[in-house]
Amino acid sequence: MGAWIMIISCASTKTSTSKVSDQKMRSVYEQIKTPYKYGIVFQHPDSTKMIDSPSIFRWENKWLMTYIIFDGKGYETWLAESNNLIDWKSKGRIMSFTDSGWDANQKAGYMALLDPRWNGSYTPELYNGKYWMSYLGGSVKGYEAGQLGVGISSTNQPNEINEWERLSQPVLSANDKDANWFDNRTIFKSLIIHDKKLHTGSPFVMFYNASGDTARYESIGMAVSHDMINWKRYGNNPVVSRYKRGTICGDAQIAKIGKMYVMFYFGAFWRDDKIAYDRFACSYDLIHWTDWKGEDLIKPTEPYDKKYAHKPFVIKWQGVVYHFYNAVGDKGRVIALATSKPLEY
Repeated sequence: MGAWIMIISCASTKTSTSKVSDQKMRSVYEQIKTPYKYGIVFQHPDSTKMIDSPSIFRWENKWLMTYIIFDGKGYETWLAESNNLIDWKSKGRIMSFTDSGWDANQKAGYMALLDPRWNGSYTPELYNGKYWMSYLGGSVKGYEAGQLGVGISSTNQPNEINEWERLSQPVLSANDKDANWFDNRTIFKSLIIHDKKLHTGSPFVMFYNASGDTARYESIGMAVSHDMINWKRYGNNPVVSRYKRGTICGDAQIAKIGKMYVMFYFGAFWRDDKIAYDRFACSYDLIHWTDWKGEDLIKPTEPYDKKYAHKPFVIKWQGVVYHFYNAVGDKGRVIALATSKPLEY
């Protein structure tokens, strides 16, 4: 498979400080590792529906989780609630199937503008009087079928069960005039953060998964915006990729540990075992990323995650690292948890 480490430059010129040293990478790993698998923490009330892609945030002394369901028709976005990060209860849907529109049958949402600080507040940021979410959208029925793109939605109350207000058209699509070689086939999950240091020159930065007509693999690229509505690609190449047919690098989540940005993401089909696992990369500027070359953060080891242990959302709270992930195994597609310390509940 070649070297485990790769540093991919985006629009900026690579500098001598762009690479994160092996020693600092190991230090980050020691801070974020979660060797204790707690098990399944959430299944959708209708167990026939597969669930995926948790986004965890804090609101008025409670924890909330946006998650997506797939029922054979497409994706919807739902909301769950917890008092302790362990016991979760579904509240209802917040982006539903519709009869028409570019996103009629696919609305897979991911919370935007969350506080990225490690051991921070994990609350969503109010911008322009609203709270925000990006989502995978599409009109065709089926599993990630047809032409997909990134949509933007917003609400005044992210803890309530109301339909989020959506823009009428995607903000990022494979059909865009500025589409790149690695994202001109389809675009999948996205994550938006507020970069107050303006590393890219723009306050809002999106990381997204995509594949291209010639790039028959999934990579992570970047887009930027000044207003959360109008987006443009940043750079001509992915920031994380294996550059190998059939492989996946996807579902980025960004945490800020001191001066270091940490990208949690999942890899799939890199090796002969044909499984999926969670990985990470580090950056000083959000543009140049150094990939971790050590062991997986999470990988299949249990019956409930024997096929895939992937799609991370990782936080640190009250001295414990909580690593939520999508587990696929003998219990279907569910949300599982691993932690930095053994938990007793």
